[in-house]
Amino acid sequence: MKNLLYAAVALAAVAAPITASAQPGHERHEDRRELREDRRELKEDRRDARRDGVITGREARELSRDRAEVRRSQAEVRYNRARADTWRNRTEWRGYRGVRPGYWYAPGYGYYPVVRGHVWRRGAYVPASYRRYYVQDPYYYGLRAPPPGYRWVYADGNFVLMALATGLIAEVLLNGY
Repeated sequence: MKNLLYAAVALAAVAAPITASAQPGHERHEDRRELREDRRELKEDRRDARRDGVITGREARELSRDRAEVRRSQAEVRYNRARADTWRNRTEWRGYRGVRPGYWYAPGYGYYPVVRGHVWRRGAYVPASYRRYYVQDPYYYGLRAPPPGYRWVYADGNFVLMALATGLIAEVLLNGY
């Protein structure tokens, strides 16, 4: 019985790092957590620097370095079409095989034919065939959180904020991804 317990503990100790590294999105969540911590620290440093009413040259340089670090962290966490390392290993981009004439790629959903003649503009309606391609992680693409009753959808390489009940377009970001 004692040997069985030791074997179970040893197996758990060996398997834990493997399962943690195999979890999809684990690294992305860690990066976001670090970004939140960096932002919090920058905010605290600003508050501390302003507390006495005077920001010295040294404090200004430190704040500038901290701001630059937060910007770099944001760039690493968010999507950037020009940098494949920001999207290549994400689950929703696994089916992407490059540009295909006459088709557009909806991350996580696949390739779909482009609807010719449709203009994406505010006040128009999203066609029913596009209403199911929800953006799962708006923050990753640099989008704001949708208000209640709205969702971001992929549409011909654009991001469209639509009302769930009617499909009315509230906002369009052309060539967003």
